[in-house]
Amino acid sequence: MLDLKDKTALITGGGSGIGRSIARHLAMEGCHLVLTGLGIDSLNETKTSCETYGVKAYAIETQLDDYGAIDHLYDYVVENGLHIDLFVLNAGISQREKALETDFSVDEKIMKIDYLSSVYLIKRFAPMIKASKHVQLSVTTSLSGLFGFPLRSAYCAAKHALFGFYESLELEYDNINVTFLIPGRINTQISKSALMGDGTAHAKMDQGQADGLDVEKCGAIAVKAIRKQKHRKLIGKKELLMAYIHKYWLGLYYRLSRKISAT
Repeated sequence: MLDLKDKTALITGGGSGIGRSIARHLAMEGCHLVLTGLGIDSLNETKTSCETYGVKAYAIETQLDDYGAIDHLYDYVVENGLHIDLFVLNAGISQREKALETDFSVDEKIMKIDYLSSVYLIKRFAPMIKASKHVQLSVTTSLSGLFGFPLRSAYCAAKHALFGFYESLELEYDNINVTFLIPGRINTQISKSALMGDGTAHAKMDQGQADGLDVEKCGAIAVKAIRKQKHRKLIGKKELLMAYIHKYWLGLYYRLSRKISAT
């Protein structure tokens, strides 16, 4: 069991949704926080909420698809004398369009935010990681990272890639443990910011999202999985059955996936 008290976690996408919930539940465990992502006001709201549990919290806005901004984040951590024990790689953006109606620039943007930015971040922090006795990584993937799904081609591809990179990383370094958080439908605003084929925002709350698991429950489950250093943790409701259907009844999965509403 991982003791989180007096550890320091860096959380991407910490200003809202799953990232904010994980931050709050880590704070309840006595874990100090570096919160990053978009929207300094939102990040400061998370910071203030977490500080009520007696921990130290820092907020720094970072445009994660800008590698220079990630360099600045690394410098900020070092200049403040912080050592990161836990990386919560949670930031991401979704999609709501068919593959052939999606401009390639959208594929590039989703891949950069959902996958490449986290890889760059981890490599930027490589000296700190390699010098540590133990480092815990929490990687937020998605149920859609386990299989393809309509209107999610770029999103699925980026989330698939996370498994390949971080599973390899864990096998290469004895001091690194990776927990893959695999959410299904969680009640957050992610569908509103999801990208259409032309790069504009979907700007709608999907019914499936609205009916999803409460985000605070998601955060509690996530932190419990991190403490137990689980390799993978499915989080959601009945939609999680699709993971097992895809694994054991592939033909049924193809029939169902064409009938389930993607929104």
